[in-house]
Amino acid sequence: MKGNINIVKYNLIIGRHCRLEAPDYLLGAVKEAISYEANALMIYLGAPQNSFRQPLNVLKVSEFKQILEKNNIDINNVIVHGSYLINLANTIKKETFDFSVKFLQKEIQRMEEIGLKTLVLHPGGCLTATKEAGLNQIVRGLNLVLTKNSKVKIALETMSGKKNELGTTFEQLKFIIDKVDYKEKIGVCWDTCHLYDAGYDIKNNLEKVIKKFNKIIGLEKLWVIHVNDSAKPNELKKKRKDSHENIGYGEIELPALKKIVHHPQFDGKVKVLETPRKRVKENEKFLKEEIKILKED
Repeated sequence: MKGNINIVKYNLIIGRHCRLEAPDYLLGAVKEAISYEANALMIYLGAPQNSFRQPLNVLKVSEFKQILEKNNIDINNVIVHGSYLINLANTIKKETFDFSVKFLQKEIQRMEEIGLKTLVLHPGGCLTATKEAGLNQIVRGLNLVLTKNSKVKIALETMSGKKNELGTTFEQLKFIIDKVDYKEKIGVCWDTCHLYDAGYDIKNNLEKVIKKFNKIIGLEKLWVIHVNDSAKPNELKKKRKDSHENIGYGEIELPALKKIVHHPQFDGKVKVLETPRKRVKENEKFLKEEIKILKED
């Protein structure tokens, strides 16, 4: 023997967005993840387009925790996505900002009662205000929501740049993180589709993008990665930003996405697919196959 060689296995944590639906709710979401052979999942706490939330006693919280333990899925790998109604960047309508703060506080309280730890949040849009005003308003909102005793961490999602979205550059995200009171409770969620559409060339220059993020924000702040392809231009050669596509069917393409999923600097980071379900009718195993394909190094 030439000596002992310690091979450290890559800690691949991967899943997809799973549905929270009656009658099984949280239990059903985990069952769906298990059917994909996933060891992570992401959920909304209710329909993302409205503020209605089921009472906790119908969500099957105890059964949810039991099935996670039985299948060796860490509850910390169950990610919550924030509601689309929340816009902390709104400086134009006070009632919208106030609603966003209160609703986000309720979502966080709900997460704490269930035992969930990480919430992915769209930073918001500044409407007709300046970007600086919008960014400062996000900081203000986060400072109203997060407290010293908050058990939930918020991962701000990288956005594609459609309309008046903020969080489209690493510099904007750094601005927010630097100004919040409890910096340890704020991180980042990469969305591969959004990054690519915003001009970060993760397809051909991934190392450069990683290096830039690490320099500006720091890889220790990257907590979640949404793995999505980016739709190709349609027959009119028009490209809509933030148009998710199934793995390998879009412009980013499979090799680049697999490189992200297995990148050494992303070892142990939670990766979640948000790809369309439209091809399920063509192949019932399609969603499982996406994860299977990405698992292959």
